[in-house]
Amino acid sequence: MRPIYFPVPDERPPTIDPVAAERWDRAAPARPPWLHEEVGRRMEERLQWIRLQPRAWADWAPVRGGLEAHARVAQRYPRAECFVAEEQAGRRQAAGAALSPPWWKRWRGAPAVRHAAGVPDAAVQMLWSNMALHLAADPRALMARWHRALAVDGFLMFSCLGPDSLRELRDLYRGLGWPPPASEFTDMHDWGDMLVHAGFAEPVMDMERLTLTWETPQRLLAELRELGANLHPGRFPALRGRAWRGRLEQALAGRLAGPDGRLSLTFEIIYGHALKPAPRVRVGAESAVSLQDMKALLQADKRPRD
Repeated sequence: MRPIYFPVPDERPPTIDPVAAERWDRAAPARPPWLHEEVGRRMEERLQWIRLQPRAWADWAPVRGGLEAHARVAQRYPRAECFVAEEQAGRRQAAGAALSPPWWKRWRGAPAVRHAAGVPDAAVQMLWSNMALHLAADPRALMARWHRALAVDGFLMFSCLGPDSLRELRDLYRGLGWPPPASEFTDMHDWGDMLVHAGFAEPVMDMERLTLTWETPQRLLAELRELGANLHPGRFPALRGRAWRGRLEQALAGRLAGPDGRLSLTFEIIYGHALKPAPRVRVGAESAVSLQDMKALLQADKRPRD
């Protein structure tokens, strides 16, 4: 009998070009868009329902995710040490200038803020990521890094765009016969499956839709450029001319304007929460356990039992 081979599914989202994603990550402005700050404010309000008070927490890519949102989380956990993870050197420098406590707070014993490209393994009890996951070229690898950074019983809080985002713009491009204007964002149920596959437990996902409006097509396009780039592999492969830009602005004004004349777009916001449970070890004739997992297992054995 010949063996049967099953294809291995692609671990990247099917509509994200990894080269374009890396290019945008390098070129993204070192400031948070308004939408990111608003989503961060709403996500921070959800922390009131979580009883765990982390001794240390990490903010993943706060320069784009939201500096005001970071300040709100830091105010909620004033005694917790903070790790700031920024992979790009320029944004890491911007984060250091914006988020390091002033000297007089350090003199009074304020918790340290550590800036680096990542977070040490098992260093934090809470990892916060605002509006970054939908732009990741390899989200499973990113979730694995988050999982390693969290201590056992720590939790993840994240937000990202959902598949209903920019539906009006997608319809407009489709009607004009143009390639997609943006990647197809992942559904919240698929995010939940990825979290479980990455080792998280009890993922809780919810979503809401926000409608943003603009006075002119020019203002709309300028804000979309702040939010991100078109990472779809099937995007138009060359530069557009002024005639096309004029046609786009005319189509936006004609198809997206409401009764008040303002142009509107829908954004689906996904919020996610998940825990890092104690590791489970499969016992066999020979079993290999990492040092980090062994420490977690030994600590779990010492906890009081009901």
